[in-house]
Amino acid sequence: MKGRTEFTSAVLRPAGQADSSTESPSELPRRRGRSRESRLVVVSNRVPVPGRRGAGGAGGLAVALEAALKEHGGVWFGWSGDARPAIDADALDEHQVGRINFAVTDLTKRDVEEYYLGFSNRALWPVCHYRLDLAHFSERDTAAYFRVNGFLARKLVRLLEPGDLVWVHDYHMIPMGSELRARGFGGRLGFFLHIPWPCPEIASALPEYRRLLADLTAYDVIGFQTPRDAENFGRCLAEEGLAKHLGVGWYEAQGRRVQVGAFPIGIDTDAFRQAAAKAENLPAVKRFVSTLGQQKLMIGVDRLDYSKGIDERIKSFCAYLDAHPEERGRVTYLQVTPKSRSDVPEYKQIQQEVAGRVGEANGAYGTVDWTPIRYLNQNIPHVTLTGLYRSAQVGLVTPLRDGMNLVAKEYVASQSPDNPGVLVLSRYAGAAFELDGAVIVNPYDAAGTASGIARAFAMSLAERRERWSAMMRHLETHTVNDWWRSFLDTLARGDGSPSEHARGMAGATA
Repeated sequence: MKGRTEFTSAVLRPAGQADSSTESPSELPRRRGRSRESRLVVVSNRVPVPGRRGAGGAGGLAVALEAALKEHGGVWFGWSGDARPAIDADALDEHQVGRINFAVTDLTKRDVEEYYLGFSNRALWPVCHYRLDLAHFSERDTAAYFRVNGFLARKLVRLLEPGDLVWVHDYHMIPMGSELRARGFGGRLGFFLHIPWPCPEIASALPEYRRLLADLTAYDVIGFQTPRDAENFGRCLAEEGLAKHLGVGWYEAQGRRVQVGAFPIGIDTDAFRQAAAKAENLPAVKRFVSTLGQQKLMIGVDRLDYSKGIDERIKSFCAYLDAHPEERGRVTYLQVTPKSRSDVPEYKQIQQEVAGRVGEANGAYGTVDWTPIRYLNQNIPHVTLTGLYRSAQVGLVTPLRDGMNLVAKEYVASQSPDNPGVLVLSRYAGAAFELDGAVIVNPYDAAGTASGIARAFAMSLAERRERWSAMMRHLETHTVNDWWRSFLDTLARGDGSPSEHARGMAGATA
């Protein structure tokens, strides 16, 4: 098992102590006659504006980023989620809520089709998840990806002030840093990729591959989920001759020093622990558990996405029932899979395939009084989900490739200390670098995963407690708040020396 990542305690530079090297860019407004605080500017594809129609419930990442912005003040900028036939190129919808300015813009329907549904989700997403067979490349979509990033940068740069810390998130926004530099922003720029970064042999299949790599070197700090992702990115730079390696985690590109490291995202561990303890007594959870009788429960929770390996997981469960016929009628597998990106053709197909696979399995193995797989293709309230996690003896988290997979961490945090369940985890999930108390499996190997399931169900209470305690200690000291503080500390430092966290990832980018 890989070594764990260690965070350092982290804080932003105190107000008023902006980076002395920051220059006032030509396109930035000049504010004279008053002192100003260093602000945080978060940039993401979607922005959860409070009270806005269609904003929905905020996920864990959104809550964490909002907490960072509340603590330090600043701007959250991105797409509103609305698409129109035509938009005002200069319009920007701003909502001041406390210390946060939520600034959003609409996109045209063409932009959404080509930039978001096209290049972002039919080229970058499959390639980064090692699915070249599902990638769709088009010159139109590629051009739109860079065009929309330029369009967004033109709007964002009007909001920026000297000394701002700008933190750009995820694969939709790779060119944003380069676009901001081109428009004169000389402050600190950070980028975090939430999904995997593949090896050069896979990544190089992307259209405009060298341009994407060069755009990434416009940032001062580039963060990945795992040491493997950071190492893959370093190999890409080296093989394309785009950067000089200066030492562990450091590169020189385009005359600038760039820091690369792994910053694995966490969860709000205490919140999950407390919610799960209360959720055991929720009527919906108690009703579900009562339907199991004496049966054991295994749970899987995933968005409906081909990277999650749901089809392979069902095959592995069937292999488990074949290898252990005595367990038929004694185990129920609950798979919760909300719909995702229904406008992308590949996702419509996988929805049909998974539903068909569940039907085949239940038809082959089920009886009049036992349904082996209970499949929910819908959202479940998060508090209810924590109760289901806690009720399950096994958590089955087996993506074919995943940047982190927070379900694995949520399952662990939701367990009862007295009688914890067992996490069965894919070796290809980023969480496998941290959760070394899990039973690690290869999701492509149905028989091997079936053996992992059997091992989990048969594990003694003493071993379950030992494994769970080790993972829980890690989760308690590597929360989502530790994650953003660590990244922002590294970004704000700007003194040419890596933080303790970055030094801990030395082996990743050597």
